[in-house]
Amino acid sequence: MDKRTLTTALGKYIVNPIVRALVERELAPPSYAILETTGRKSGQPRRTPVGNGLDGDTFWIVAEHGRRASYVRNIEADPRLRVRVRGRWRDGVAHLLPDDDPRERQRQIGLRFNAAVVRAMGTDLLTVRVDLAAHGSPAGDDCTHDRSVDEVVGDLRPHRQSADAGEAPSGGAEV
Repeated sequence: MDKRTLTTALGKYIVNPIVRALVERELAPPSYAILETTGRKSGQPRRTPVGNGLDGDTFWIVAEHGRRASYVRNIEADPRLRVRVRGRWRDGVAHLLPDDDPRERQRQIGLRFNAAVVRAMGTDLLTVRVDLAAHGSPAGDDCTHDRSVDEVVGDLRPHRQSADAGEAPSGGAEV
């Protein structure tokens, strides 16, 4: 079993479900956030715990498996997403930055433990910049009226019944 397969399975089935539950219940340290992308095949929301890279209206992520991470492939298909940070959901648009130095970006983000885990588990680091809308809604309020028009329209599109290949309903391995 190669490193990527092992770390992806560990994140997908053990670490991410625990961290995601703690963040959603606001029991995790503030150094964590939830990234919500749209599944590239199913069109369903996919939630992945990530390090809290909030810097004003920009959110930074260093993906440990680069373009092979499920959430990065979802971003490539549809860069519109949401981030839950400090108890609020914020809409944003993601940009992959292959020319950015991910190790330097981690130093700038300042989450030492998260950076060490991502470097140790990672196979192909990639920086992702999310440009966030200035507003936010309370994290527990997922009502349609608080969602963007694009999200509502996206819900009206027909969805395939099968899950995204290689992706758990809340998939991803980055923490």
